[in-house]
Amino acid sequence: MNEWWGAMGQLEHVYWIIALISSILFLVVLIGTVIGGGAETDLDAVDVDVDTDTGIGFQFLTFKNLVGFFTVFAWSGLASIKSGNTNTMTIVISMICGLAMMFLLAWMFRFMSKQAESGTLKINNALGQVGEVYLTIGKNRSSMGKIQVKVQGTLRELEAITDEDEDLVQGNVIKVTQVVSGELLLVEKLKK
Repeated sequence: MNEWWGAMGQLEHVYWIIALISSILFLVVLIGTVIGGGAETDLDAVDVDVDTDTGIGFQFLTFKNLVGFFTVFAWSGLASIKSGNTNTMTIVISMICGLAMMFLLAWMFRFMSKQAESGTLKINNALGQVGEVYLTIGKNRSSMGKIQVKVQGTLRELEAITDEDEDLVQGNVIKVTQVVSGELLLVEKLKK
């Protein structure tokens, strides 16, 4: 073992140390993700959002991505040294491979997060839905009431007003015609 270690150059020593440490961390993260379902670690709080959409964003600097970077960086560097490349070429190749792994992991986690269904209510999805009055709604917007309507596959209880000339009472069948503001809906009585 000492002969093997002693026959290496200084750069190869650095790559072996990084490879061993990052590979162990990679296995720990992999096992934790499989067993723990990908639970967030405190180190995952070092995220940088490149995308500004309302989703989880493109998380580039996470603990998992850094572990992936150093693992691929070290092993590709060792392979490059074994191929007889110069030190400069080895560092360039290992940096490119490590960054490619970081981008791949960030993209993969973003793709998986977009596949997960969001539980956030998008009130505009209630437009045109048929439901039932739950609490009396005052005529001509005189008082707010509540309706039960299926939105995004879930029966929801939402606040509503009406422009009808009579109160809408519990049990009346209604149709959502407009989103007034926030989660307040305008409804009309459904004619039979």
